[in-house]
Amino acid sequence: MSRRKKIVSREILPDPKYGDIMVARFINYLLRRGKKSVAEASFYDAIAQIEAKHKGNGLEVFKKAINNVSPIMEVKSRRIGGATYQVPIEVRAERRFALASRWLITYAQARPGKSMAEKLAAEMLAAANGEGNAIKKREDTHKMAEANKAFAHFR
Repeated sequence: MSRRKKIVSREILPDPKYGDIMVARFINYLLRRGKKSVAEASFYDAIAQIEAKHKGNGLEVFKKAINNVSPIMEVKSRRIGGATYQVPIEVRAERRFALASRWLITYAQARPGKSMAEKLAAEMLAAANGEGNAIKKREDTHKMAEANKAFAHFR
């Protein structure tokens, strides 16, 4: 972390189809090797598949999945007097979205399936329903923070 200047974050333009910045950021996390059109196609196909299976708004399912996977607390290693403590801290909103997106994408890639769109749709539906590996990751993170609550005064 730089001590000289304040970091200026780039402004992300909303995505062309839904006009939502949240979707644009998720697509940016999804892309590999600079192939944004491929990432957009997989995301939009996943939303279309959710709408076909779920008979509802795919964008709402996506937002509910992100909301369900977003962690509230996490642990951060802090070295004090030769000992390393796992100190629970609250997660900022930007990091909360970044972690939720990363977990959804990682566990979607790990799923068995044919295309990334199918895997992503399945993981988003599972997360929106409160199940799946991304939700399990969030619960594990919260358990870790709860278990180390005694070290909260080191914050």
